[in-house]
Amino acid sequence: MTADSHHRGTETQRRSPRTSPVSRLFLLFSATLCLCGEAFGRDRPNVVLILCDNLGYGDIGCYGSKLHRTPALDKMAAEGRKFTHFYSASGVCSPSRAALMTGCYPLRIGLHHNDIDGAVLRPLDHLGISADEFTLAEVFKAQGYATKAIGKWHLGDQPPFLPTRHGFDDYFGIPYSEDMTADKVPGWPELPLLRGERVVEAPPDRDLLTQRYTQEAVEFITAHREKPFFLYFPEATPGSEKQSFASPAFKGKSKNGLFGDAVEELDWSADQILQTLQKLGLDERTLVIWTSDNGAVLRNPPQGSNAPLGGWGYSTNEGGQRMPCLMRWTGRIAPGTECAELATMMDLLPTLAKLIGTELPSDRTIDGRDIGSLMLGDGTARSPHEFFYFYQRDQLQAVRSGRWKLHLALEKPLRAKQGTKPRAAALYDVVADPSETTDRIAEHPDVVARLEAAAARARDDLGDQGRTGRNVRKPGFVESPTPRVLGASR
Repeated sequence: MTADSHHRGTETQRRSPRTSPVSRLFLLFSATLCLCGEAFGRDRPNVVLILCDNLGYGDIGCYGSKLHRTPALDKMAAEGRKFTHFYSASGVCSPSRAALMTGCYPLRIGLHHNDIDGAVLRPLDHLGISADEFTLAEVFKAQGYATKAIGKWHLGDQPPFLPTRHGFDDYFGIPYSEDMTADKVPGWPELPLLRGERVVEAPPDRDLLTQRYTQEAVEFITAHREKPFFLYFPEATPGSEKQSFASPAFKGKSKNGLFGDAVEELDWSADQILQTLQKLGLDERTLVIWTSDNGAVLRNPPQGSNAPLGGWGYSTNEGGQRMPCLMRWTGRIAPGTECAELATMMDLLPTLAKLIGTELPSDRTIDGRDIGSLMLGDGTARSPHEFFYFYQRDQLQAVRSGRWKLHLALEKPLRAKQGTKPRAAALYDVVADPSETTDRIAEHPDVVARLEAAAARARDDLGDQGRTGRNVRKPGFVESPTPRVLGASR
């Protein structure tokens, strides 16, 4: 398929996991259930979850972009439901992905920052996702689904942290950001492309990753068309704040440089998956979810867009954490509909678990809530979240409830990489004022008091700078990290 034909919207052609201790009982218990339970399909669908990297709320056509051509995603919105208040649990990559995979705030599971000096996990980091966490992939393994992750993992590059140790049958991708290359930090290995747990290329051609990932996704769907599957597809683009990557078919074709080229190739990628589902007759048996891990980040000059939201990625402003999110399930999700209720990526784990019949562990807090009624309902359901908390690393910076968002007074507010000047409290109506420009704090002291009380409870539960929460868990830890090098075995 050519870039031009895609932009016109025309049709085209085209290992066994090591499970965590907490999940083994679920897998053993439900192995029999999945053999004799109800047939998958309309009630227990395949699930394809596509997660972009640093793509902003306003970067695709159905969310207002006039710059990027995204016909496939615009069509997906017309055929499904568009969420307009859907949040990641962090404005940066690793914490956001950790929350998605576990249904928990990053601070709850110890993955709010790494153990060096950054907000995300890096090559050779000691930390990663714990074997004691029950993951989204294990939700599906408990019901006999085939599971695969393709793309950017970013929850630890050491063997205990890789997808194949957390419920995925197979993995093909890069274990951290595509900009974490050997030239950046002394001692870092060449950027590794993994199949399973083995490095097969180092470094790969980053311009071709979207093409290769998409081909891998199409092949997985095709191979598993007769049985239930879960595909987690965390794309590598638009990528880091300094550079984007695109294949020759898309490079130089957009109106917005490499960033725009990458966005339009992401649209092509989604189109390939949607077309594959249609050709295989899987539309009515497959739920497709498309979103981004955090908002577009500030480049020089700016390229991504979070409009009409205020702020940039890596922040707790709306532009940092309110994400575009499309959901499509032919015959179950009403086409051309919109949900303006507050929902989060953490909600996907409990929602999908309930949808396919997996019981969640009862021995720990899971912050996500079932949003099945928001996904599949008639539009009358309300958000299950009374409060939503915005953390920057281990600092609570804001609280939202309903239409109100309170930015808390902070002596030393953290950004992802540096401190800022003291900040006074401010209250915004983020329904009427998504750009967070008009402070309403003087008009609503009752709302401020209620949100400040909620913040105090969050500090007790999850923690805040210098204070450990009562209900937090430890991340995974490796004493002596080793490089993922070409040809290394499991």
